[in-house]
Formats: sequence, structure tokens, C-alpha cells
Amino acid sequence: MKKLEITHITRYSYTDLAQDSVNEIRLTPLTDNRQSCYHHSITTEPVSAFFTYSDYFHNRVHAFTVNKIHRELTIIMSSTVVTHDNDNIPSAALSPYEEKALRLSDDFQNDYAEYLLPTSYTGLTSEIKAYSDAINDQHISLYDLLSTINTTIHRDFTYDPSATSVQTTVGEMLKLRRGVCQDYSHLMIAVCRDKGIPARYVSGYHFVGDLQGGSAEFTQASHAWVECLIPGSGWFGYDPTNDCEVNWRYIKLGHGRDYNDIVPVKGVYRGAGGQNLEVIVDVKLVE
Repeated sequence: MKKLEITHITRYSYTDLAQDSVNEIRLTPLTDNRQSCYHHSITTEPVSAFFTYSDYFHNRVHAFTVNKIHRELTIIMSSTVVTHDNDNIPSAALSPYEEKALRLSDDFQNDYAEYLLPTSYTGLTSEIKAYSDAINDQHISLYDLLSTINTTIHRDFTYDPSATSVQTTVGEMLKLRRGVCQDYSHLMIAVCRDKGIPARYVSGYHFVGDLQGGSAEFTQASHAWVECLIPGSGWFGYDPTNDCEVNWRYIKLGHGRDYNDIVPVKGVYRGAGGQNLEVIVDVKLVE
């Protein structure tokens, strides 16, 4: 059990006057079998009233509007979360043949259709199909197959923050052979769905402060990973960017079919000028 404190600051600075800014934020760590959110606050400057609801995927959403004229909008999220390690051992005792037969059954495919169908980010091109087919899924347990997919993607691609953008699709990423956590996650989702494995995109944070020269003070960016469904056992988290299974270092905000469903901060405003975006994320381990 570990206690982690998260601070996430998003600041928009406008080159001209802005008003009627309408926003949605998905920055609330959830509470589930692996983590518990004990403290959570969101404030804005200018000060705004929130309308809070749960979306289709049960992610907590805070919506707000800033009507008055402003030149800067700041959103500050602060949370304290206690995380646990998963045992990461499937509880179902199905053979690889039984497991695959269940996954490919009509009932299973219908129940999890939203996590099996391609999206604008995870479209199944012929190149993606060929990449998926090259990963052997015969006579192997689903748990071992997911570990293989995770490791293969980590091995085959280069982490490069300058190579892709927030709009990059898996087809484009495959040609570039490089990308960031969003791209790695979308690719693993596309491969899993091609093989009939329900997979969803997860947004959150990854604590690495103690891995950076022993310093507990380390500024980090948000992170993305994948959750895959093993029938009879539940959802298992994988991080192809770092070639590991999800553990206490990961703080989950929410999930969806792809990045579009779980954008941390998005909005529109009225104004003729442009905007500059600054994001500061800090995750600290509390002893």
C-alpha cells in the first residue's frame, strides 16, 4: 500500500480577450479494487461553479463555464490516492482453447462490443492487421498473450515525444515506428481488438520520482496505458510504453474506447486570439 499526492495544473493564456469558455475536465482519480481516492479538489481561476456527473464509461466529469472576459484560465487539481499492487494472476482456470472459444462467442462479442470495435484512433489497416497476425496467439493462455503483445510493442517502437501529435492514429504510428504513451496504448488496443480481446484506453499518472536519481521531487507528465479483459478474471492493466504490468505506481483517472473518451481537459471559448497551454503535473510519494 502506497500513498501518492498528485497536483495537476493546466493554464491557458490567451493572446486576446476570451469569454464564454465552456469546459469539461476528467481529472478525478477513481476508487476501485486497486486504488482509493481519499482527498480530491478542483479549483479554477477565474472562480467557476461546477456541474458534476458520470459519463457513459463512469468517469467523473466536472463541467464549468467562464462567461466573463478573461486573459487566462487556470485549473488546479489536487488529490491524495492510496494504491495497491494487483496480484496480476488470472482467477479463471480455462484452457487456451476454451478461453479463445469464449472470447469469440457471439454473446461475449456483443457484451463487449464497445471495446472490440475500431475507432478513429485504432482503425485496423492492412498494415496493423499484418503486425497483429505476426504475434502468435495459438496454444497460449490469454494472460501470456497479453504479456507478449505488451513486450513486442515496447521492443518494436521508439519513444519519441517529437514524432507524433495528439491526433496521430495507429496507422501513422506504425509507419513512423515511434511515438509516446498515447500511441503505444492505441496500438496495443488495436492489436488486442483484432484478436478478439476487449481493450480500453486508460488515462492517469505514473509515479517515477524514486527512479530519477533517488529524488522524490520530480515533475512528470500525465500517462496512458491499456486495460484488457481476461474472461472470468477481470480487467488487467498493461503499459507497453514501459513494458510492465500496472502496479502501485499507476494512478487511474478513467477509461474509454480511446483518447477521445477520456481527454483530461477540453473546452471551447469565444475570442479572436490564439492560446498558449502550460501543463504542470507532479506526483509525490508520501512516506
